[in-house]
Amino acid sequence: MMDNIYVAIMAGGIGSRFWPESRVDKPKQFLDILNTGETLLQTTFQRFSKIVAKDNIYIVTNEDYVPLVHEQLPEVLPANILAEPVRRNTAPCIAYVSHKIADRDPNGLMVVAPSDHLILNEQKFLEFTIKALEHAAEMDHLITLGIHPTRPDTGYGYIQYTDYEAAPGIHKVKTFTEKPNLDLAVTFLRSGDFLWNSGIFIWSVNSILQAFDQHLQDMHQAFWQARKFFGQPEEHAAIEKAYSLCTNISIDYGIMEKADNVYVMPASFGWSDLGTWASLWNNFNRDYWGNAVKGKKVMIYDSKDCMVMAPDDKLVILQGLDEYIVIDQNDVLLICKKEHEQEIKNITADVKRRLGDRFL
Repeated sequence: MMDNIYVAIMAGGIGSRFWPESRVDKPKQFLDILNTGETLLQTTFQRFSKIVAKDNIYIVTNEDYVPLVHEQLPEVLPANILAEPVRRNTAPCIAYVSHKIADRDPNGLMVVAPSDHLILNEQKFLEFTIKALEHAAEMDHLITLGIHPTRPDTGYGYIQYTDYEAAPGIHKVKTFTEKPNLDLAVTFLRSGDFLWNSGIFIWSVNSILQAFDQHLQDMHQAFWQARKFFGQPEEHAAIEKAYSLCTNISIDYGIMEKADNVYVMPASFGWSDLGTWASLWNNFNRDYWGNAVKGKKVMIYDSKDCMVMAPDDKLVILQGLDEYIVIDQNDVLLICKKEHEQEIKNITADVKRRLGDRFL
């Protein structure tokens, strides 16, 4: 285990696509949504603690969720929980934690990962991560892990790579494409040189800060100015000011699509971003009829391929439903065809418009 490896876990999202199980006050990364006995955040933290000292793991989250992080990860140093005053997408989040780590260790190496992804083969994932870290220690490259696609999924971003290898298994990136339509996704799958974008990044602190300075200079300068207050009572106010100067932009749009030193490692380790109820159903234990159930008193008759969640003390009976999502959260009951789950985002917007934030 190298002393100069740091991990930044991004845990500030609201998980709106998993409504009503995921709520604004407790989004999916803080839930045991896979019914494993651990929340997604806890699982992610434990995964990285196998290769990184726990004191070198940072959690970047919205300031509203800091108490939840303390509760679920009491072993994390309070100074390693970075509170975002507002949501500005992934670029400001990564800029903040990169400057934080650089202030502590200018020679540091970083892994940046979401808090709410599923990884089935942790050993293979850690092997890929270590290989990428070793490369980042030697070369000024921004590395992402790309997943070999298994289907033409329109919910993922895609990375096209070239034959050129900076090292065995580390390819130059040619293009990024964000969530293509089905026809384009089929074309990507057939071409053989496209990967799913996992949103997991590996680089040196110096490399990513150089990229911010080149491609998002105003954002870079905002956090550079805040650095003089790190570890002091004035840090909160300094970060609020920095975020007020940041545009709402992802690291993909802001840097990865523009930089000329971006590389990808094609990989397979049982990955899913758990971005939809259907993706959760795909990775959940299912009965003989394909029903995925979380709830101790759920009874199912003549139904198949359903995703069902209910409180343990509530009796829920399903009869004659095929390929439905049924989520009972006491104050909200959602019944939706799986094929129409993309409409949930529109439904929550309608709920907010008609009933306010109470049910969100």
